[in-house]
Amino acid sequence: MFSFKYTRELIIIFIVLCMFPQITAPIALLLGISVALLFGNPVIEYTRKATHSLLQFSVVGLGFGMNALVALDAGTKGLAYTVSGIILTFTIGLVIARYIKLEKKTAYLIASGTAICGGSAIAAVAPVIDAKSEETSVALGVVFILNSLALIIFPLIGHALNLSQSQFGLWAAIAIHDTSSVVGAASSYGKEALAIATTVKLTRALWIIPVAFISGLVFKSNVKKYKIPYFIFAFFGAMIINTFFIGLQPAFHVIYLISKQGLVVTLFLIGSNITYATLKTVGIKPFIMGILLWCIISTISLIVFI
Repeated sequence: MFSFKYTRELIIIFIVLCMFPQITAPIALLLGISVALLFGNPVIEYTRKATHSLLQFSVVGLGFGMNALVALDAGTKGLAYTVSGIILTFTIGLVIARYIKLEKKTAYLIASGTAICGGSAIAAVAPVIDAKSEETSVALGVVFILNSLALIIFPLIGHALNLSQSQFGLWAAIAIHDTSSVVGAASSYGKEALAIATTVKLTRALWIIPVAFISGLVFKSNVKKYKIPYFIFAFFGAMIINTFFIGLQPAFHVIYLISKQGLVVTLFLIGSNITYATLKTVGIKPFIMGILLWCIISTISLIVFI
């Protein structure tokens, strides 16, 4: 890593550049990773907080560009895949963890992130199972690294296999961890893929609540409060408004475009959070589990959708 005293200013410049449509989601992510690995991130506390808030606002804004009836159909079709995918992911994940002798709670967090919605699921489940901060950090590190790869690799695979918009949208929603990377990958593939992927992924994210509750029972936790991703309901509300208030759709389209670019900025921030410290946190066993589990689930879901 090189010493550069203007790193903070450089990050601000890149954030501004990412507000322009010429900068795509994969480019923004690569810019963020490059800055973090080359110069470090002196404002990582702020970029992490901004990532969380901006992602939620951007996802809600995307709802103003989607039709609720089409999304309902996509969500219904994706329900069976979601339920079976969650069960399969946990099962395979825990088998891999047992085979490589990975610590139980770390393995459970990685499986939770892979099964539902990446970092959000890990953040929700960690306090319920009374995970240590080190265990949570490792699981988050694995998920963040694989998310970055998915955003770049998935569209390439989709085009190589000539997947339809519907096929890619479902595949991305099931096989990519975080909502940000799902939306980023789908947005670069097409508008229909984006609508399907976002709807199915956010419907899947609602499973944080029952999974967290079940996790408390499995680990015999006394936690009474569970984190609920309320912004998901705002996303569905935005879709309903866009669908039935047709006269306002020109204004809604502007909100949609701004939100889509806001997601690009979010991905730059996510990239800037992947520092050498994050990479050092992830040991070889958690990384092996994360990669094996991700590859298996991605391959199975791809075969199903083809």
